[in-house]
Amino acid sequence: MQTLAKQVLAHASGLPEGTPLAAKELLHLGSRAAVDQVLSRLVRRSALLRAGRGIYVLPVESRFGTRAPSAVKMVEGLANQRGETIVAHGAAAANALGLTTQVPMRAVYLTSGPNRRLKLGAQIVEFRHAPIWQLIFPGRAAGEVVRALAWLGPKKAGEAISKLRAKLSPSELKEVASARARLPTWLAQEVSALVPHG
Repeated sequence: MQTLAKQVLAHASGLPEGTPLAAKELLHLGSRAAVDQVLSRLVRRSALLRAGRGIYVLPVESRFGTRAPSAVKMVEGLANQRGETIVAHGAAAANALGLTTQVPMRAVYLTSGPNRRLKLGAQIVEFRHAPIWQLIFPGRAAGEVVRALAWLGPKKAGEAISKLRAKLSPSELKEVASARARLPTWLAQEVSALVPHG
């Protein structure tokens, strides 16, 4: 029979890259105390990385050695596992849309869950609890636009809207405008500029 450590590693290996592992998911393999002990042992042996309290990830093996999984993959896995909405921070969204040349130095995400920091090797991934309106349209251009405009703020939003009009498709512009009722007043007014006047 396989040892508990081997069973845990086999389970982790069957998950997509970066999927977080929590002790509660492994209770089918053994008692909570035994699972916690094995997870700690696997971290000491560098077979697992401890990303945060109670959150572990399997390092990725490559021909150059082992590395931490990508932050993007871990974020996707965490969102699926915990049922949270997790989206890129407004600074990253603004950069992706070409509204700023500033490249965010840290990996920061907005979440419907609690504030927390996870460690992936040398990289710190920060999660900031955000109001529900900043989490709308996850994974879609319209959501990126809302987050980018929120980050840019009232002074820079008008100029950004002009740039976005040339970049986005009519359907994407319409989707952004459809969110007006959920946005703060200043942002709803800016986004109204995307609606053609009849």
